[in-house]
Amino acid sequence: MKAAAFWTVAAGRGEIREERLRPPGPGEALVRTVASGISRGTERLVWQGRVPASQHAAMRAPLQEGAFPFPVKYGYAAVGIVEAGPEPLLGRRVFCLHPHQDRFVVPAALCRPVPDSVPDHRAVLAANMETAVNVLWDAGPRVGERALVIGAGVVGLLCAALLARIPGLDLAVCDPDESRGAAAARLGLRFVRPEEAPRACDLVIHASATEEGLRQALRHAAFEARIVEASWFGDRDVALPLGEAFHARRLALLSSQVGAVAAPMRARRTAAERLALALALLGEDSRLDALLGPFVPFAELPGAMDRLLAPGAPGRPAPLCPVVIYEGDRPGACSA
Repeated sequence: MKAAAFWTVAAGRGEIREERLRPPGPGEALVRTVASGISRGTERLVWQGRVPASQHAAMRAPLQEGAFPFPVKYGYAAVGIVEAGPEPLLGRRVFCLHPHQDRFVVPAALCRPVPDSVPDHRAVLAANMETAVNVLWDAGPRVGERALVIGAGVVGLLCAALLARIPGLDLAVCDPDESRGAAAARLGLRFVRPEEAPRACDLVIHASATEEGLRQALRHAAFEARIVEASWFGDRDVALPLGEAFHARRLALLSSQVGAVAAPMRARRTAAERLALALALLGEDSRLDALLGPFVPFAELPGAMDRLLAPGAPGRPAPLCPVVIYEGDRPGACSA
């Protein structure tokens, strides 16, 4: 069997390479990919060769091939159909933390069944939803709190969508890119510009991956507030005003990273259970489709990646979660 896989071979340059697939062995599955999602924040760092040497091991995707900086086969949001493998999975749709590739063989234990309520393309959000679940486990939101999410990218909006389910929570989502307000509105969220953001917030989740966003989180936090850093800066240094009122206000600044189950739930949930929860949550709200797009054929990915990962500009909003579609696929397909 043969497969085609997307490789980043130099800064800003990718290519599709043909690979030979071995037949699946005992306990393995052959998956035909239906769609895969592009995680713009992380994959931009990989595409630009900006993964720090000290973080090569931590940043390695579960089924990555190659090594940082290049050449590397990266990605972790694939949805496909099991064509060969253990009987319980045969013919079923699954999510797998696999790079962009049209067919692949993996241990069956790494394939999580996609619930019937989740369309193929929404399922590519599973890795980002898993990150949002972990962020909320770290954050420990409480009924009636004043909460602010800074950064209306995919992770920020998913965190906000989960926070909005908590009774009595006074929630706002903030981003300098006003075009992100449309997606927030479709999720039923209150969107504000930085100058309109509420102050004295009990909980602030920062997901903008910008120094100014994190500085804003410090400014808008109330006495003894919790600030959860959900973004990652790659190889950039960040300067923060930790003098001034930081200590007097007894602020707590906590990093959240999906590589480990959040401490409050680590003894109670496995990573597999966390991913299964993320997939189930995706089936509960069709409004999450507002985060998806544009849809790009797999064969066009090398020429499209620069555009898909580029920051927004006036009159040209940045995409949220680009979706790679594979031969014979159609947006919105569902098993039902």
